[in-house]
Amino acid sequence: MPQFFEAAMLVCFGLSWPLSVVKSWRSRTTKGKSLFFEVFILIGYLSGIAGKLVTHNITYVFIFYIINVVMVVIDLALYYRNSRLDKLAAKEG
Repeated sequence: MPQFFEAAMLVCFGLSWPLSVVKSWRSRTTKGKSLFFEVFILIGYLSGIAGKLVTHNITYVFIFYIINVVMVVIDLALYYRNSRLDKLAAKEG
């Protein structure tokens, strides 16, 4: 039963990442985004993965950690793309 609740937590947190990725892609700006927030979230997910690996407790929940890490990494990549676009726009304006 604890795995169910852990999976539910990860799914609930994870639902926001695709929306964040789409917003980052469309907005083409870093305004309203926090690099530190995303890095700390990534560290949290990686810590969860490490905990699973260290305790040899790899269950179906593990895939939700992986999916969330992938989404955060995509959003971080878009953050850096958008940061570059913000700098180009500032030079032009």
